[in-house]
Amino acid sequence: MLLKIRQIMAILALSLWVSSVQGGIEVRHFDNPEQEVLYDQLMYELRCLVCQNENLAASNAPLAKDLRDEVYLMITEQNLGEIEIKKFLVDRYTDFVLYRPPLKKTTWLLWFGPFIMLFLGGVLAFFFIRSNRSKGKKIDEEENDITQNDRDKIKSLLEGNK
Repeated sequence: MLLKIRQIMAILALSLWVSSVQGGIEVRHFDNPEQEVLYDQLMYELRCLVCQNENLAASNAPLAKDLRDEVYLMITEQNLGEIEIKKFLVDRYTDFVLYRPPLKKTTWLLWFGPFIMLFLGGVLAFFFIRSNRSKGKKIDEEENDITQNDRDKIKSLLEGNK
């Protein structure tokens, strides 16, 4: 009896999981294959503004679903092209909505910031290593300043402990 209840619970859990996975699939109908290709291309080129690290195709956020619906309507009902759709979304959400924003004054730091930070990190690492090496040389020089009398004391202490 207990085994049957466990089996029923497992089947129920599996069916709920399968239905939730299938519930995320959106079916879109296009007038021609070019519209479908454009839609798919835009879904992978546009960023989800909520998730920020996912494109619209991968995001499950409500805003991403709204943007997918909006892009779909722009393609199918308004017959807008890629440039017009991107311009509309950039005007509304800024260049952040694009995964590859154009190079201009406002995105200069976005494009070159990582290289600047890498360069500055390399410079800091160089000076840090250089200062540690000079400290190491000073310590070595101080170790060489041991007199013969000090060495004899150390030797006698070491031999005395045996």
